[in-house]
Amino acid sequence: MELWDAYDENFNLVPGVTITRPGPVPEGLFHLFCDILVQHRDGTYLLMRRDESKYFFPGMWEATAGGSAIQGETPLACAIRELWEETGIKAESLSEIGRLKNRDTLFVQYLCVTDCDKNSVMLQEGETSAYKWVSRAELLAMKNEIVLERIQFFIEEWWHEGPEQKPVENAEGKAFRLLNRARFL
Repeated sequence: MELWDAYDENFNLVPGVTITRPGPVPEGLFHLFCDILVQHRDGTYLLMRRDESKYFFPGMWEATAGGSAIQGETPLACAIRELWEETGIKAESLSEIGRLKNRDTLFVQYLCVTDCDKNSVMLQEGETSAYKWVSRAELLAMKNEIVLERIQFFIEEWWHEGPEQKPVENAEGKAFRLLNRARFL
């Protein structure tokens, strides 16, 4: 069993309300989920393969680490914890790049820029079975192999125009605008 804080549609914490998982999210309330896109300072991006034992999307690639915020956890604390648990990467630079909502979930999107040893990524037993670092071109070519539609949108739209490698400082602002334009959620 997991306990989550409840939020309103504007990402405001609803005091005194707890959501229990498994179980439904009460109508009109939301739980918080953080996604972290990992970019190495050399311009490559981290992909993690979902374990074959996963019920949803077994064996597919994910372009983000992420998970639900537990009760009492801020979005940033959730992102830092999930990134560490799923990859072994300690956040050196974590920037919020967007917020989205769907039926009962609020998504806070982060970009982690790191210069970690690329061979030090850890796999999480039962969650991930492989990882790889890919270039922008490889990531774009793999768009349909990436699990989540919101991440596919991000990959397609973020790099739709412009130079082969966008500077990190410009990429964050553009990603924030594009993620907030997403119409499919």
